[in-house]
Amino acid sequence: MAGKVVILSAPSGSGKTTLARHLLSVEKLNFKFSVSATTRKKRDHEINGKDYFFFSPEEFKNSIENQDFIEYEKVYENMYYGTLKSEVNNLIVNHNIVFDVDVLGALSLKKYFKNLAILIFIKPPSIDVLEKRLIDRKKNEPSEIKERIRKAEIEMKKEADFDTVIINEDLDVAKQELIDKVEKFLK
Repeated sequence: MAGKVVILSAPSGSGKTTLARHLLSVEKLNFKFSVSATTRKKRDHEINGKDYFFFSPEEFKNSIENQDFIEYEKVYENMYYGTLKSEVNNLIVNHNIVFDVDVLGALSLKKYFKNLAILIFIKPPSIDVLEKRLIDRKKNEPSEIKERIRKAEIEMKKEADFDTVIINEDLDVAKQELIDKVEKFLK
């Protein structure tokens, strides 16, 4: 394996996808995004193979049986996410890889990549701010927001298992802190 791995994880709505995109935009860091597989419904703007590999639950379960995943998680009822071995093996030959995954997936990836990976927890300033962000982005029903907040409270208890934590209160500050930590790790 030639590249290194940055694993970003955070509760839903903390800004990890925005920060992952920022990392990808810094050309000199040579990052590629590891596209996850999922069984969740495709959103209107999403492209299969670019944002996610969209699987039916049956396809996903077959891939589990075939051991196609480095890691996978049942995140919500009948909603799976996973990291395909084939995707990672193709990318890591010539690039560093950035992952944008849930907390359990992040911990599994760190176990797999060991010292080739840095595990970064993106933390909202508070649960109240997180809830407001989830409401403001208007992507989820109130019941889904309630579920995501409940899950966030559990995930935030895992931050001690991460190599480093970035509090995303001010996005520009968080972006700079991320670049600084990643550059140090890549040296």
